[in-house]
Amino acid sequence: MELATKAIELASKAANNNTVINVFLMSAFAGLTIRSWNQQTQIETLQSHKDALVKSNKSMRQTIWDWKQKLYADAEADKKPIVPLSKLKSIYGEAPAVPQSDGNTEKKDGKAPATKIMI
Repeated sequence: MELATKAIELASKAANNNTVINVFLMSAFAGLTIRSWNQQTQIETLQSHKDALVKSNKSMRQTIWDWKQKLYADAEADKKPIVPLSKLKSIYGEAPAVPQSDGNTEKKDGKAPATKIMI
């Protein structure tokens, strides 16, 4: 019991002592400063990585565009292309696709089919 009383007495003296409070606050501030500095360097690293990815994506998009244009040109130039131009345009979404008939010729009322939610 005496040990608990001494511990409480020591804690109350420390709580009233400005030096102890200041040391605690300064160590908390130092810890927060280090954490903030680490986060800032991580953000800068991620930003540079993002910039590199954006450049790479732009380059890939341009390459894909060039390839697609070459495919279109080849399909137009050949007398009997492997893949017809209309098929290429429907693949790339530039021409309306021919709707596939599923054998069901009933008229629908224009409503989308209900989606099933499974949990």
